[in-house]
Formats: sequence, structure tokens, C-alpha cells
Amino acid sequence: MIHQSFKRALDLLYPRRCPVCDGVVPAFEIRDGHIKRAGLIHRKCLGKIEYVRGATCAKCGKPLSDDEQEYCEDCRRTKHNFDRGYSVFAYRSISGSIYRFKYMGRQEYADFYGLATGKILGRKLKGLGIEAIVPVPMYPAKERKRGYNQAAVYAEAVSAQLHIPVLKGLVRRVRNTAPMKELDARGRRNNLKKAFIIAKNDVKFKCVLIIDDIYTTGSTIDEIAHEFRMAGVKKIYCLTLAIGQTT
Repeated sequence: MIHQSFKRALDLLYPRRCPVCDGVVPAFEIRDGHIKRAGLIHRKCLGKIEYVRGATCAKCGKPLSDDEQEYCEDCRRTKHNFDRGYSVFAYRSISGSIYRFKYMGRQEYADFYGLATGKILGRKLKGLGIEAIVPVPMYPAKERKRGYNQAAVYAEAVSAQLHIPVLKGLVRRVRNTAPMKELDARGRRNNLKKAFIIAKNDVKFKCVLIIDDIYTTGSTIDEIAHEFRMAGVKKIYCLTLAIGQTT
């Protein structure tokens, strides 16, 4: 009760922003003649978001094109180290939101992201037997400069919906890699070799969920999944906020 009252007070003092248009979302609104707590997003903006629906790749979770069946072109060419990937939003419809979430301090967007994840994928993810949620770590110097790790912020929001613990220190990033957007698929994989380590000698979990913001080629998640495989983890799933359609 105290926690909820504190959050309501913060909403009044520091109004949250809509994760789509970035406009102020009022703490309360009048509906049917009654004052009610407002949502996390403008109603008019809900229709601008596209969720991942329909036929998706049985490995990475990308929406399939008309001429693809079961697996996307990338997953037919590439052997991934994770078992199955899931994503919530179609990238093009949410790219601006994720940019602000990642680079402009809009950490409050994570509340909406977590809620959407629970509604779209909650039942499926809960049925996988996941024991721990592991956000993709940032290189420490980069995280200090930014002030937060967006994957960890999103992971906490997902944890609140799924009631599965987040283990932020289980994986460490030990190499300051080049920006991934500047590299092709092969360059991404070479760039990430030996970039991560498992921080504990004895990993007792048999099923984990790796969380990141965007799925492109899966190189980052593959490298972490490889470390988990070496540590004896049997089932490795991944979840990202957004994913693009296969090309």
C-alpha cells in the first residue's frame, strides 16, 4: 500500500511520458463521470503499435515472409545456441520509443513494456519452466556513462509480471565491443567472441531467459547462450522488446 501511494505521488510530481509519442500522460483522468487512475500510454497511441503476431520463425521468433516456412532465412543458415526466441513488438512501430528508452533516460517506458509482455507472452513464458531472467549486461564503463542498462530495466519490468527473479550479476561483459549497428552478421559474431563470462563457477539453473532490447542477428544472445551451455544450463530462451521481419 505504501509503495503504491509513493508511486502515485511520484506520478503527480513527475508525470510519466507516453512510450509512443513521448507526450505527458496525466496521472488521473475522468471516465464515466469518475476520476480514475490513467494508464501508461495514451489511448490514441495504442493503435500505432504493432505486436509480433501470426507465423513466426520457430527458432528466433521473427515474423515469417510469405515464402518461408517454420524457419526464417537467417535461422536456416545459422546455428543458434539458444532454444527459442520471443519478441513483443514489430521493430518499425516502436523504434523511436526504444531509442528514447535506451539513450534518453525514459526508463518509465519499461512499465508499459513489461505490461505488454505479460499480456502478449506471459502465459507462454510461464509455461517454459524458466528459473531466472538474465539481462544482457553492458560494459561497466558504458553503463556508468549512460546511468543504467536498458535490458536490466526491462528485465525488472518483465519479472514483475512473470514473478521470476532477475539475476543481473550472473553474466558479466568483460570486453568493450564496437557498436553492433556498424557491423554485418559475421562482424557482429567476431566482435562478441569472449566478450561475456559467467560470474559464478556453479550455475545451478537448468532453464534461463536472456533479455535484450532488440533482436537483429542474435549474435549477442548466442554468445551468452554459449557460456550458459558450457556451464551446464539445459534450456535457454531469449526475449526481446522488438524484432524486425526477415528480409
